[in-house]
Amino acid sequence: MEMDFRTKVDEACRAAEEFVNIYYEMVDKKRQVLTKLYHEKATLVWNGNAVCGQEALREFFEKLPSSEFQVTMFDCQPVHEQATQGQTTVLVVTCGAVKLGGNKEHFFNQNFLLTAQATPTRPVWRITSDCFRFQDWADLEA
Repeated sequence: MEMDFRTKVDEACRAAEEFVNIYYEMVDKKRQVLTKLYHEKATLVWNGNAVCGQEALREFFEKLPSSEFQVTMFDCQPVHEQATQGQTTVLVVTCGAVKLGGNKEHFFNQNFLLTAQATPTRPVWRITSDCFRFQDWADLEA
């Protein structure tokens, strides 16, 4: 029996809230294990620059300056299974502010596509697509 839409939304919201708390804690304090949240063939687009695959992601995160993220808002929704070949997928959108390397604070917007990987106990969510963008790009120092 197919899950009703309200149940899918509730599941997406629970997964998104848990994910947002874990992701930004890891990016700020446990970056060496951050790639465990990504699917092996995941893509990150950071301000227009694409990074593909776990090894490239690991190298990217190692070079990224220390960070202090503050998420002010997030939203989520289930993605229709027709668009994902039946894969349970959630779109998570976050926004907030970040200081990189102790520099000036910048506003950001980040979009994630999370897919559920089946396990014996419960689904484990992995990032398949991650798109990060500064919102105040005109003010960025060169």
